[in-house]
Amino acid sequence: MALGKSAGVVIGSFPLGESDRLVTFYSRDFGKIRGVAKAARRMRSRFGSALELCTLGELVFFDGGRSELVRIDHFDITRPFDRVREDLERLAQAAWIIECVARLTAERDRHVALFALLVRSLRALESSRSPARVAICFGVRSIEALGHRPRLDACVECGRAYPFPRPAFGAGGLVCEACARAGEDALPVSPATIGALERLRSLSWEEALALPLGKVEAEISEILEAQVSRIIGHPTRATKFQRDLRRLLPVAPGRA
Repeated sequence: MALGKSAGVVIGSFPLGESDRLVTFYSRDFGKIRGVAKAARRMRSRFGSALELCTLGELVFFDGGRSELVRIDHFDITRPFDRVREDLERLAQAAWIIECVARLTAERDRHVALFALLVRSLRALESSRSPARVAICFGVRSIEALGHRPRLDACVECGRAYPFPRPAFGAGGLVCEACARAGEDALPVSPATIGALERLRSLSWEEALALPLGKVEAEISEILEAQVSRIIGHPTRATKFQRDLRRLLPVAPGRA
C-alpha cells in the first residue's frame, strides 16, 4: 500500500454510510483525488472541521491500487478559508471556481499551475471587495491553463479575421454573423468585451483584479460560464446558485 503526501484543497465532501465521508481533493502533487475518511462524521472524529469545502491543508493518504478511492489518513489544516464560507457572495463565487476545477480535470491529472491558481483565487476571495472579479480572473486563466484558450483574433468557423460586424462567442471563440446563423447557438458579444478579455489574458493577476470593467464584467462572466458549460456538457450548478442568490440579496456597494 503506497503512502501519498501533498498539499491539497477540499473541493467536494459527501456522507458515506453511517459515519464515513467521501472527500475529493485537488492536490498539488497528484491532481484530483477521491478518498474515504473513516469515521469523519463522528462527534470525536480526528478530522474535526478539516474536511470543510475550500480548506487548504496537508493531505496524507494510503493508496491500495485496487480502487480509484484512497484511504485518507489525515488532513492537517494550513488555511481554512472560513471567511469565504461565512459570506454567501464569496461562497457562491468559490463554488463556481471549485466546480470548474472538479469538472474540468481528470482523476490523478497533476497540474501544479492550476493548483496554485486555485489557492491564489481562494486567498483573493477572502479579501477582495469584488468576489465576481476573482472568479472571472480564475476562469480566464484556468481555461487557458487546461488547453481551452478561446480564439479572439478570427472566426473559429471560417477563419475571417476580427474585427467584423456583430461578433458572437461560440465553441472555441469568436464567430462571425454568418457562421453564428448557420451553426450552434452563440452569445452576442460586444467589441468592448472582446478587448477586455484580451487585456485580462495579458495582465498580471493583481492588474487583472484592478482593471476597470464596468458593464462588460457581467458579459465576461456569461461567456466564461458558456465556455465551461460546453466543455463539461451542461451548465454548472454554481451558476444557478449565484442567480438564486442575486434574487434574494441586494448587491452591496462596491461589490459585483
